[in-house]
Amino acid sequence: MSAVPAAMLLQTGIRFEQPSVAAASLVVLALLSASTAGGVTVAYRWYFGALVPKGVAVVSGVAVVALYINTVSLGAVVGQRSVDLFRPGVVGFNVVALGVAAAAAPVGRRLGAAVAGELLALVGIEARDVEVAAMVRSVGRSTTIELPAEIEDIEGYDPVADETKADLAGKRLVFPRRLTVDELRSRLVDRLKTDYSVGFVDVDLTAEGGVDYLAVGSRAAGLGATITPGTVGVAIRADPPHNAAAGDQVQVWSAGDAPERLTTGELRGVAGETVTLAVDEGDAEVLSPAEQYRLVTLPAEPQPDREFATLLGRADETIGTVTVEAGSQLVGETPAAIGGTVMAIEPAAEPLIALPASDRPIESGDTIYVLGRPELFRQLETRASTPEPATDNDATQSDADTDAAPADESADSAKGGREAAGSADHDGRAS
Repeated sequence: MSAVPAAMLLQTGIRFEQPSVAAASLVVLALLSASTAGGVTVAYRWYFGALVPKGVAVVSGVAVVALYINTVSLGAVVGQRSVDLFRPGVVGFNVVALGVAAAAAPVGRRLGAAVAGELLALVGIEARDVEVAAMVRSVGRSTTIELPAEIEDIEGYDPVADETKADLAGKRLVFPRRLTVDELRSRLVDRLKTDYSVGFVDVDLTAEGGVDYLAVGSRAAGLGATITPGTVGVAIRADPPHNAAAGDQVQVWSAGDAPERLTTGELRGVAGETVTLAVDEGDAEVLSPAEQYRLVTLPAEPQPDREFATLLGRADETIGTVTVEAGSQLVGETPAAIGGTVMAIEPAAEPLIALPASDRPIESGDTIYVLGRPELFRQLETRASTPEPATDNDATQSDADTDAAPADESADSAKGGREAAGSADHDGRAS
C-alpha cells in the first residue's frame, strides 16, 4: 500500500491489472459512500425525527461515488490525457465501484443512526416542549405523529377496508412544527382523507400532540346514497341531448309513430346510449331495458332539498340519534348547550318535536336527532349513559342528614329520660 501514489485518488482509468491501486480506490470509494449515507441519516433524523429510508441512504451513497467517478473522468478529458474510459477493464472497475458503494451505504446508515441518536440526545433535540398555549412544538425539526396500533370503526358509518386500517396502524406521519393542537388535528384529518381515501375521521389528540383515539369510516358512494325514499334508479336506452348533464329534469317518451309520455325523472348519468334516471318507484315498471326511448329536457327549477342532500352527503357532518338515560349528564341540558344542531327531539311518550326551542330542557327517555361530526356523537353517547356525578352540595346535605339523625336520636333519648324522671318524682310525692 505504501507503493501506491497519493495521486491515484484523483486519477481515472483504474483497472484490476493494478491490484494495489484498485483495492485502495475501492476502500476510499466505500468510505465516501458510507460517510455520505451517514451524513444524510443524521440530517434526516435531525429534521424529520425519524430514520431515513434505506433506499434514500443507498441512492445518496451511490450518487456521490458516481459523481466522483464522472468528475475525475471529465477532468481527464479536459486535461487531454489519453485515457480510454470504455476499455473493458475500466468499465468493470467502475461497475464494481458502484456495487461497493451500494453495499457500504447501509453500513453508513446504521452508523449515522447511532451517531444521530447520541448527538441529538446530547444537545437536547429529542426533548419536546409543550407550551401553556397548547402549542405542539419540536425543537429544530418537524412534528411526528404515530398512529395507534388499533384503529376503530365509527359507529353509524360504512367501515373502512381492513387493508387500509392495517396500513394506517402504527404509521408515523410528519407535519410542520409549531402547530397548535387544533391545527395539527385538522392537518391529520386532511392527510388521512387525501392519502388513504378515508371518508370520515374521529380523532382525539393529547396536549403533547399524541393520538389518544382514532376511528375512521368510509363515505357512502354510488347512486344509492343520493336517491330519496320512493325513488329508484333505472338504466334505459335513449337519445339524450349532447349537453345533457346529471341533475337535469327530463321527460321520457316512447319512440314510435305515436309518442307517449311515460314518466318524468332526473338524469343521473350518460354512457353512450345508456342513460341512468332517478324516477318514482311506481313508474319504473313502465320502462324496459330493451326498448328505445326519447328524452325531453325540461327547464331547470330550483331544488333546495336536493341541493341540501347533496351538500350534506359531501360534508363531514351527519345526522344521528342519541337516547338519554335517566339520571345521565344530558338530563336538564338544553339543545343550545350540547353542541351540534338539534334537528328534533322525540320524547318517550309524546309526539316528535321538530326544531325544538333552544331552551327546552332535555328529559330522560328523550331521543335526540343531532346534526354533527362523529366525535360529537361519541361524546353525546357517553354523556347520555353516564350518571351525573354528585355535587358538593349533595355531599354536604347527605353528611348533614347523617349527622342530624344521631342528634335527633339523642334528643329523643334525653326527652324520654326527662319524662321518666318527672314521672318518678311525681309518684314519690304522691306516696
